[in-house]
Amino acid sequence: MSESGELLSGTALTAFRLNGQFLDVAEKMAKPAGLTAAWWQVLGAILYEPLTVAGASRVMGMTRQGVQRIADLLVEKGLAEYLPNPAHRRAKLLSPTPAGRAAVARIDPAHQELADRLVAELGLQTARDCLAALQRLSDALDRLSD
Repeated sequence: MSESGELLSGTALTAFRLNGQFLDVAEKMAKPAGLTAAWWQVLGAILYEPLTVAGASRVMGMTRQGVQRIADLLVEKGLAEYLPNPAHRRAKLLSPTPAGRAAVARIDPAHQELADRLVAELGLQTARDCLAALQRLSDALDRLSD
């Protein structure tokens, strides 16, 4: 295998492992708040502005069908609601309810504690470099998939 092939494989395998690690940590943080990692992920996508299901799926890198299923569950549980969309009559906007916001807020202390521990482990500049590298990688993959 060429070096570029090995780099792609190593990067993908590391990203898959990181995804699993982040999901495991997210499940542990979300559970005491009555959420799952997936519910937290969708609520996080709509926390600052209501989005359509398709918009939330783009933000989170999830399938539209997966987000739709979770959105319907969040609405059923009273953690989110569908609002009229002035830009599109059929594609409603998904917005967190006060209960949804409160559930996410209950995760904040554990999230902050992990963030502080991770930055202490890596160092602030390395943490910034990791984020920048991941963003560049994601942007490059977006460009190549167009």
